[in-house]
Amino acid sequence: MDTIFFIVMRRMRAPLITLVSMYSIAILGLVVIPGQDAAGNLWHMDFFHAFYFVSFMASTIGFGEIPFDFTEGQRLWVTITIYTTVVVWLYSIGTIISLVQDQSFKQALREQRFASRVKRLRDNFIIICGYGETGRELVRSLTSHDQLAVVVEEKWERINTLRMENLRQFVPGLCGDAGNPEHMLKAGLRHPLCTGVVALSNDNELNLKVAITTKLLHKETKVICRADSHDVEANMDSFGTDHIVDPFDLFSLYLATAFQAPCLYLIQEWLSGHPRQQLDEPVYPPKGGCWIVCGYGRFGKAVFKRLQDEGIEAVVIEMQPEKTGQPKALCIKGRGTEAVTLKEAGVETAIGLVAGTDDDVNNLSIIMTARELNPELFIIARQNRQENYALFDAVDEDMLMHPSLIVANRIRMLLSTPLLSDFLGLALFNDDAWACELVSRIVAMVDVETPVVWELEIDEESAPAFCIAIDAGDSLTLGEMLLSPRDRKLQLSCIALMHVRRDTRVLLPESQQNIKKGDRLLFCGKSSARSKMSWAILNENVLSYIRTGEARPEGTFWRVLHRMQRRQG
Repeated sequence: MDTIFFIVMRRMRAPLITLVSMYSIAILGLVVIPGQDAAGNLWHMDFFHAFYFVSFMASTIGFGEIPFDFTEGQRLWVTITIYTTVVVWLYSIGTIISLVQDQSFKQALREQRFASRVKRLRDNFIIICGYGETGRELVRSLTSHDQLAVVVEEKWERINTLRMENLRQFVPGLCGDAGNPEHMLKAGLRHPLCTGVVALSNDNELNLKVAITTKLLHKETKVICRADSHDVEANMDSFGTDHIVDPFDLFSLYLATAFQAPCLYLIQEWLSGHPRQQLDEPVYPPKGGCWIVCGYGRFGKAVFKRLQDEGIEAVVIEMQPEKTGQPKALCIKGRGTEAVTLKEAGVETAIGLVAGTDDDVNNLSIIMTARELNPELFIIARQNRQENYALFDAVDEDMLMHPSLIVANRIRMLLSTPLLSDFLGLALFNDDAWACELVSRIVAMVDVETPVVWELEIDEESAPAFCIAIDAGDSLTLGEMLLSPRDRKLQLSCIALMHVRRDTRVLLPESQQNIKKGDRLLFCGKSSARSKMSWAILNENVLSYIRTGEARPEGTFWRVLHRMQRRQG
């Protein structure tokens, strides 16, 4: 409000002074110039009547000579003031129109409306800095899970895109610099309901500044940053950034999982992706042969290093090796889009190819050319822009690396279901046979769609019925949570993935697992199973039916009727 008031007063100062001065002169003239009353006697108009006359004359509401007919001198003065006040009004109105169109004033109004909307938020929210492809995917994902978000984006066209999005929750957006602490404060950085800040800009320095600003102004807030430089990651980590997401390192980790435990990689894809999508098929990257890596930037280096760690021979194709650095392997200068370059790299005998440049057209060309020369190649494709999804889907790659989607899914998992991150990390210590058994259980449960993943904490807010039963001395088990509230003989279509009690984490807990207050559980399954489970954890009568098989009547009328039936029986 201070900024708006300052802009208005600065722009309207001269018109207001001119307008007040003109009114004052007009009023003073009418007071000084003598008139005549009905009897012909001289008289002077008082200030009240003069102000009243000038007010309705200058605003063109009407005209009348009060309280007596004017003299020639008064009429001459009124004629002069009519034209001068009209000119002053036109000047003032023109200044107001110019002010309303002023970009600084518009921006100040937008910031004020944005700050007011953020202050009115009554639920936990996340500040998302950057609304590019990654930010857009993350906002969609968070709002689809009924989580509130606030966006700060420097480009106005992206804020317009946000306003036109068909989202489940309203998302306030500010066109501003996330590196400006003032804009971050307006976005609610110190708001008591702000639970996290996510920096998703393509500028590593800006993400670093957002992280520093957050930790200095509200150190309790969780900070998640995107980074594609190890130096920047080290800097972010030095002052306590909670999570640093590097899409290239993440994908190389996924690739390693696919090499060593294909079923475990499949579980990662199913549980960390969007729910209710078609289940992906298992992926089996080949090992016994040579791979070709096209592009030796950050992505190419991460994949090349992973291939070396797996003991796989690799050949690099890079157009500018003097800039990217020379790999510790055979390096051929070129784009990889030319058949000659691919043949020089040995594409006819290779078993895998990575199209990993930062240009989607080049990557598509590399894949199509390589497939003509060797149709049996295992293809890993890098997709840089979301709008090219249909093109990459048409080339039928074996593994797709989309940096924005990887970062968005990872951050959504950290914000919505942090236990899932712990589960996937602990699952890496199990063998592929364990993962294949879990894959079979999930397929039998959900059929063709990826499962929904959710967390549950046993406390008074999330599970009041369970807490009441526990406080009463009842012993509750995990198996009772998995029974259907409609028919206790049936199991819900969900799996308990992990049980957490203090620092103890148990993967795939047994149904006999005892449940206590403060426990945290991670489930996956159908969305209908989640809604049915909420009946039992929220309603004491439903929980009683699940445990005893007896449906207790609710309401005074039904309880009286139930007692009458028992007496008659």
